Amino acid sequence: MVPAAKEAARKDVSDRDAGASGRFAAGSDPAKREQILEGAKRVFMKMGFDAASMNDITREAGVSKGTIYVYFENKEDLFIAMVESERAAFLASVRSVLAGHQDIREGLYAFGVTFLTHMTDEKVVTAMRIVLGVRERMPGLCRHFFAGPQNLRTVLHGFLETHVAEGRLITDDLELAVGQFLDLVSGSFFKLRLFGTMETPPPREEIDRVINGAIRVFMAAYGRHDVSVIEKAKEHA
Repeated sequence: MVPAAKEAARKDVSDRDAGASGRFAAGSDPAKREQILEGAKRVFMKMGFDAASMNDITREAGVSKGTIYVYFENKEDLFIAMVESERAAFLASVRSVLAGHQDIREGLYAFGVTFLTHMTDEKVVTAMRIVLGVRERMPGLCRHFFAGPQNLRTVLHGFLETHVAEGRLITDDLELAVGQFLDLVSGSFFKLRLFGTMETPPPREEIDRVINGAIRVFMAAYGRHDVSVIEKAKEHA
């Protein structure tokens, strides 16, 4: 749709929305926006980014072209919004999981199960492949997705920081500790799923085995025993 046509469509929908109910300004109805995002997600998951069109998305979402362009400028804008929506929902679930556990081992276990189950899910793996596939054209999306102001590392960092402050963990490089735990709990499963080597998500018993092993290694290095393994190594350096 050419810019002039988009603007006309926006004005038409705006006029009709204002006259119909007066409840939402054009482009501000959260239910309608979610309806479009859900339709877009189904289309992108089935067709990928390049093959999908705004026509496909309007049909799947059950909205008109005029409506979809009121909410989203183009396919790229819609794709970014979809990724951000899914990412925000996942981060909210992780925060909720960690908030429910005061014990550090229980918190790390719950985090690990949530993280690994999510990251090896078929829909998430497909979405990751799509994000990586548009990296050259949309580099900002990948940077924000993996290193935005709120991401998985910042959520885990906040949890571990509390336990460091309360003396349950010992580390002078919390960023390093966060990255190491994420690497430990991934258990190589995410890479295997991403590249198609592992066709289905790992069974729960394998997830438990990897996460429990990760916690043992992590706590051996950073947990307060008398002093942590790292602190002992510094003493003998």
